[in-house]
Amino acid sequence: MSLHPTLQPYADAWTHSIEAISELVQPLVEAEWNRRTPCPAWSVRDIVSHVLGLDSEMLGDPRPIHTLPRDLYHVTNDHQRYMEMQVDVRRHHTAPEMTSELEYMIIRRNRQLRNESRDPGTKVRGPLGTELTLEEAVRRHAFDVWAHEQDLRTALGRPGNLDSPGAHVARDVLLSELPAVVAERADAPRSSAVVFDVHGPVEFLRTIRVDIQGRGTLETAPALGPAATLTLDWETYFRLACGRVTLEASRERIKTEGDQDLAEAILHHFTVTP
Repeated sequence: MSLHPTLQPYADAWTHSIEAISELVQPLVEAEWNRRTPCPAWSVRDIVSHVLGLDSEMLGDPRPIHTLPRDLYHVTNDHQRYMEMQVDVRRHHTAPEMTSELEYMIIRRNRQLRNESRDPGTKVRGPLGTELTLEEAVRRHAFDVWAHEQDLRTALGRPGNLDSPGAHVARDVLLSELPAVVAERADAPRSSAVVFDVHGPVEFLRTIRVDIQGRGTLETAPALGPAATLTLDWETYFRLACGRVTLEASRERIKTEGDQDLAEAILHHFTVTP
């Protein structure tokens, strides 16, 4: 058996990103593992620990038995506590321990993907006991690992892969969240349209249409006379959507036309990652 064609693009994106992460961290000296990243409160070591934790759970490994310290100010809800467990348990691991675990995990995950024969619609366990399809789990994982590759690149001053397979998965994941951002969180007027014009390494033009019931849908056709148009570069788009930069720090790279109050509401609700 071989990997289902629906899953192959996500497996390829994960492979590309995880190999890039391995290449980035292999030469790091101990002090560089402590560099801050754009991911709030996490260092380079923490990001790699998080990725290791995500992949260990994709492998079905048991979660660590570990008690979090009480002074982690950035941990405020159950989702963050869940994610922090795999990070905190590795906080005192040395650079060789981190790179060795990463190398071994990549070998194991590649073997798992080669032998994966389940249907994409198979239900699998997600974070906090949630249930989702195998396709959604693999898709989300490819997105997560690419986003964290970008966190590491920013922290280490090694930009790149903004147009990699993972970047295109990230585009689709983030676009899938846009109807809710526009129609629900920003409360766009009914029977209106909002256009997003994104340029750079990943380019796209998308319209969110809000129907008479207030439901938003994503369309590739441009809208005539949209209520608002937002124009920005791809790097700003994904960093803002992933909560890696503030709106204030991004304003010079964003152009808005039309209803300014609506554009502001959209931008203030643009972050979609937990």
